[in-house]
Amino acid sequence: RVLLHTAHKRNDEAAMMTHHQALTDTREEQLCLAAIQYLRSHFQEATDIYKRLLVEEREHWALNVYIALCYYKLDYYDVALEILQTYLANFPHSITAVNLRACSHYQLYNGKAAEAELKVLQQASNSGNIFQEHDLLQHNLVVFRNGENAVQVLPPLLDIIPEARLNLVIYYLRTGEPVEAYNLIKDLEPTLPREYILKGVVFAALGQGTGSREHLKMAQQLFQLVGASAAECDTIPGRQCMCSCFFLLRQFEDALVYLKSIKPYFSNDDDFNWNHG
Repeated sequence: RVLLHTAHKRNDEAAMMTHHQALTDTREEQLCLAAIQYLRSHFQEATDIYKRLLVEEREHWALNVYIALCYYKLDYYDVALEILQTYLANFPHSITAVNLRACSHYQLYNGKAAEAELKVLQQASNSGNIFQEHDLLQHNLVVFRNGENAVQVLPPLLDIIPEARLNLVIYYLRTGEPVEAYNLIKDLEPTLPREYILKGVVFAALGQGTGSREHLKMAQQLFQLVGASAAECDTIPGRQCMCSCFFLLRQFEDALVYLKSIKPYFSNDDDFNWNHG
């Protein structure tokens, strides 16, 4: 089990296959396999393993959190909340579970609703300053508060929380500092659609700001990769990517086709209406 995870950390596919084949059906080894599936962004496969284990042992409460995490990653935030309730009924002050509930509220509603969910941790804390004691809570408060204190909080977390880098990049884009954003993301090898999209946005902002055709071309290619992929072509972000790709190519008729296809979802969105206009 340890060798499988170290092989994953080293990106050694051959060793991973070898150790994967050696796994048995014991609970520990299936949990190990589910963790690997989760780390490789195979969330549905991880969910299937966790659900099977939960059927066998209903009182392994933590499995509910793992399943909820998978559903969160699959963008089923309401399902994640529902599954979390089973665990929170038994462990109401679990930082991991309460934080996941807050993140789900952030995705479904807004930062204010998310922060309100964290109050239960503050009230249960002996020190009274729980947010300063936990990197994850510090990081998420910055996100919930729309980037407040990002420059102070996020840089020390860059090598601890993967999303810290992405959120600091977003902060720099919002404050009109594309060069700072570029320096943070230029060496990132994207693996998830949102990473490809964010890198594309940074390259586009830098290219438009400096007149660099090279960066604009790279942005266009990143948007096309996401928008043309089978997994994303019919999603809203996928169509936004294709619109951005065609806009950068100055093929405005094609860009409008994609904008019109998602217009019903953005009728009151100023940014969308500006781009459409």
